[in-house]
Order: sequence, then C-alpha cells, then structure tokens
Amino acid sequence: MKITNLARSAALPRRRIFLFLIAFCLALVTGAQAQQDQDRATAAADRQAMLSQLGIGELRPPVSQRTANYDESKANPYPSLPDPPRMANGRPVRSAADWWQHRRPELLEIFSREVLGRVPANAPHVTWKLLSQSQETAAGRSVVVKHLAGQLDNSAYPALQVSIDLLVVTPAEARHPVPLVMEVAFPQEAMPALARYFPEMLPGGKGNEGPSWQEQVLSRGWGYAVLLPTSFQEDSPLGLRRGLIGLTNHGQARRPDDWGALRAWAWGASRAMDFFETDPAIDAQHVALEGHSRFGKTALVAMATDPRFAAAYISSAGTGGGKPYRHIYGEQLENLAGTSSWHWMAGNFLKFSGPKTVDELPVDAHELIALCAPRPVFIGVGSATAGDAWADPTGEFLGAMAAGPVYKLLGARDLGTTQMPPMETALTQGDLAFRQHRFGHTPGPNWPVFLNFFARYLKPTK
Repeated sequence: MKITNLARSAALPRRRIFLFLIAFCLALVTGAQAQQDQDRATAAADRQAMLSQLGIGELRPPVSQRTANYDESKANPYPSLPDPPRMANGRPVRSAADWWQHRRPELLEIFSREVLGRVPANAPHVTWKLLSQSQETAAGRSVVVKHLAGQLDNSAYPALQVSIDLLVVTPAEARHPVPLVMEVAFPQEAMPALARYFPEMLPGGKGNEGPSWQEQVLSRGWGYAVLLPTSFQEDSPLGLRRGLIGLTNHGQARRPDDWGALRAWAWGASRAMDFFETDPAIDAQHVALEGHSRFGKTALVAMATDPRFAAAYISSAGTGGGKPYRHIYGEQLENLAGTSSWHWMAGNFLKFSGPKTVDELPVDAHELIALCAPRPVFIGVGSATAGDAWADPTGEFLGAMAAGPVYKLLGARDLGTTQMPPMETALTQGDLAFRQHRFGHTPGPNWPVFLNFFARYLKPTK
C-alpha cells in the first residue's frame, strides 16, 4: 500500500472520533438547554400555583435601578414603623423578661410565617467531613487550612445529594482557641458577572486597595471561615425543587410558609456553627458573621435566628436586610417578590406586593435587627452617589436606629443618635454600630472599622 493511502486510512478513525466528539458536545449542550427550559417552565408553574394558593391575580411590578425613587423627600409616605417592644395586640413590652418570653417569640413567628418561611421539621442532619488539611503561610503567619464538606442526610429522599462547602483557616501556632470571622460568600464563578455592575466588589477595586479582610483577620491572631451558600441552595428560582429546599420538600413545590433561600442559607450558617463548636482551634463563643448585599441579608437572618453568633457585620444588605421596607428608596419590596428574587422569601411574602401594601406587612426590617439584641451588630453601607443607592444608605441607618429601643430594653447601647452621621463617621460606641463609606457597593472600606468594633467584645488571651 502506498504511503498516501496509509495516511488516509489512519486519518479516517481520527476524523470519526472528531465528528463523534462534536456530536457528543452538541448533545450535551442541547440536553442542558432542554433541562434549563424545563426548569424555567417548572419555576413559572410553581410561582403561578403559589399565587393561586394565595388568591392573588396580579402583583405590583418591581422597580428598576433606573426608575426607582432616589429622592429622600418622597421616601417616607408611611407615618411610622412598627414598634419592636410592643406586642401585636398593642400591649407594650416593659421588661427584658417580657421580651424574651413573649415578644421575641412572637416576632420570630411572624417573620417565619410571612417573610422568611419556616425551617421544616425534617431539616436534615449534617455530617461534616474533612476533605483536605494543609499548613500554609498567609499574612506572614503559619496557618492551618481546612476544606470541609457538610453532607446532608438524604435517606428520606435519595434523589438529591446536597453538601455544604466550608473553608476554615486558623493560626497554626495559637496556644488557645481563637475568635473566628465567617463570611457568607459569593461563589467565584459569579464574580465576573457581578463585576460588570459592581467592579468595586473585586479585590483591588476602589476602597479595597489594602490588605484583604482575610489578611486583616489573621494579622489579629484570629481565624476566618468562608461559607459558600450556593453550594447547598441555588441562588435562582429555578432551584427551588433542588438543593436543601428540594431535599426537605422531596422535589415538590413550596407551600406558602415554606422557607426561602435566605432562611435556608442562614440555616447552613448555623450548621457551620455546629462544626465550630467541635473544633478545638476555634473559640466558638466568639464567632462573628459577615455578608454583603444578598448575603448581608442572609447574615442578618442567621444572626437574628441563631443566638450562638457573637456579632455580625451586615454590609449593604438593602431591602430584605436591615433597611425598612416602608422606606421607599432604591430597592423595594416588589423587587424581592419579583420573578427573579422571590425564591429568597416565603411564598406568603408575595401578598404584600398585591393585593396588600407594604404598610400592611406586620413587621419591618428594623425588627429583624432587634432580634439580634443585645449582641453587637455593625451596619455598613456605601455612598449613594458612588454606586450604593440601591441599598438605600439612609434606610440602613434608619433600620439600625429603629432597633435601638430593644437594645436599650435589654441593657445594651443603641446608636446614640437619631441623626444620620456625616460620611465616614463611625458610630461604634454602642452595641449597635453604623458607618457609611465613600465608595460604592463593597464591604471593603468598612472591614477595619468592624474588626475594631468586634475586638471590643473579646477578652485578651493569656
């Protein structure tokens, strides 16, 4: 056989393999698209079924970032906020005992039923597994890096396998258990898309030019952890039949008071705390929690519902965080009830986007902050003119201020003022704290202030 014929015969299998690979990739893409189309149809049907259960025909539309109100003179159409130290029947709460025994449980019940959804009775047990452990150098210190997976018990519904992704870093040479700061973090794959709108969120962005928050924490001799909430519950309405929520619902649609993603993510933060209580390197009595934007909402929910967290830094959480729903500026209740975000909340929450109004909501966000009392909470936000108007800086201050009466009732200190302070003036003398930095939608510039605030509550190690 001629050499040219041999070459042709050898090329034939390679060509067939190449064509097979192309066909295989096309099939994968087509299959993925078909699955996504099915997920969208299922999510739309579930939303419509929820509206039917609630007897709602139409909701008020969300506002866009372009059409939202940014005029403070138009932001307060409602005469007052609900009074945290007052029972739903109007009876005032006059003592700490009355708060702990009656009002706090009542508020938790209302938030669970109407806003966040309930943690189901069949929430799964979590078994923590150490995936890897290494000794490395960070911020000039020797540290132990542990990557863990929290395996959720799926014996009641084996069709779904769900795991919590957690990273823990502690000083290698610490003689005592160390305080720890845990971030509820955005996944790395989401950062490029977020950076299109909020480039300041990336390391090295405006306001983030110095050491990272992790380096700042380690330089104090503390440890840090990073919780990836989307590892166990997708940040999408398409994922409500999957992940933790799907596991507890056995792949079925939610009921009106079932939990949304914010409550599910906060539940995952509590399971991380379960692990911290077993790790001899960590002082579990002094674990602080931080989250930014939607995960600032999550961190506040976790702080409000789990008294084991010692402190929290809530960054630019906006509506659904500490900013009152009744303050009509930037992001609004209707946005959280919209098709792209309703998975964050309980189904019952949709009622307040039609036919009910925001003023008929029986609670407001400042009462979520009040549920954290008397533990220290730091509310941080950026500048409205530099890119954080959507989070409503004034509303963030008003939420912290309006939670103050409960802090005082329990013997703690409020913000100390009813006047929003000038830019970059830190209100950190009380157990409620607030600071607005001059940059955009980023937690970076407020990290050093929060760490100083948290350090006040730590006893020096011997």
